[in-house]
Amino acid sequence: MKFLVTGGGTGGHIYPALAIAHKIKETFPDAQLLYVGTDKGMESQIVPREGFRFKSIRVKGFRRKISLDTLKSVKELVLGMKDARRIIKHFNPDMVIGTGGYVCGPMVILGAMKGIPSIIHEQNAFPGVTNKILSRFVDCVAISFEESRKYFKKAKNVHLTGNPIRNNFTNIDLDKAYKKFNFKKDIPIVLSFGGSGGQKSLNSSMLGLINKYSDRKDIQILHVTGKNHYDKFNEGLYKRGLNNLSDHIKVVPYLYDMPLALGVSNLVITSAGAITLSEITALGIPSILIPKAYTAENHQEYNARAMEKNGASVVILEKDLNKNILYDTVEELLNNKKKISIMKKKTKALGKLDATDSIMNLIGELLK
Repeated sequence: MKFLVTGGGTGGHIYPALAIAHKIKETFPDAQLLYVGTDKGMESQIVPREGFRFKSIRVKGFRRKISLDTLKSVKELVLGMKDARRIIKHFNPDMVIGTGGYVCGPMVILGAMKGIPSIIHEQNAFPGVTNKILSRFVDCVAISFEESRKYFKKAKNVHLTGNPIRNNFTNIDLDKAYKKFNFKKDIPIVLSFGGSGGQKSLNSSMLGLINKYSDRKDIQILHVTGKNHYDKFNEGLYKRGLNNLSDHIKVVPYLYDMPLALGVSNLVITSAGAITLSEITALGIPSILIPKAYTAENHQEYNARAMEKNGASVVILEKDLNKNILYDTVEELLNNKKKISIMKKKTKALGKLDATDSIMNLIGELLK
């Protein structure tokens, strides 16, 4: 059995693809698996480390305005189709699985046109352009938010599966987590991070929030700045005389043990990336969501609004964000045990720990 998996550009496309790939290998130990991405995307570094065979094709995104760059994109697409045709011919997959990003286009369309069983997975509440186009060609569409179903009207087969998450989110050692971060169990813990790369607006507001909580011991804060923002954030702390923070407030550039941090958190402040939302819903953590305004199709706000509509989150748009509104929101939630308890239940109700199994079931049906 041969499986071709494709998806790239950002971690939001890559990590679901890898979760599916690992599940395929677990289900079909003798299966051959090939991951196709671009040599400039994050996948070119991440996928080989996961132990999967990797090949790249030439393709890039289109700008919305016609320009010289558009012509370059057209040229790359033609070359990418040529690359994709060659890969499919040589690998001859039994199934093609796409998780989004421009690289999916050539691979999935050519696979579907050849009659190879095909499935795509959409992580966001508002689907990406590529997946909306591909949905007309593939045998099955797996979605993560019920809100995205209406955008796939011409799709043959749409199933709500949720977003695949890493296995280490399902069995967290809480004692290990408290010890690692040196946090006390009886004091609320707030975790803040703006996605894997950080978020400038969140960092700015967190400086003010940390300043307000610096002399208080009734809350514990773990803030992740993002590697590129860490030095500037520390400069901001220094200017406010906060260069020697107490043990109840911790600032780090990056967090490699996110499952442990989320496991002990009572409240999360973050952007609204699809994978992050899947992780916090799986664990049932109430959240304050600050969707990044510059994402494609503004999809993070759609994700955040879906969470808000279901009573799981409070949404603050970047244009409205400041230290005072963030402080007031944190205070309101942590001082209202009834509300935070309801939010926790609502969040947990949205969690789908079996997303990877559900997608694997769809794959199995298509292979029959």
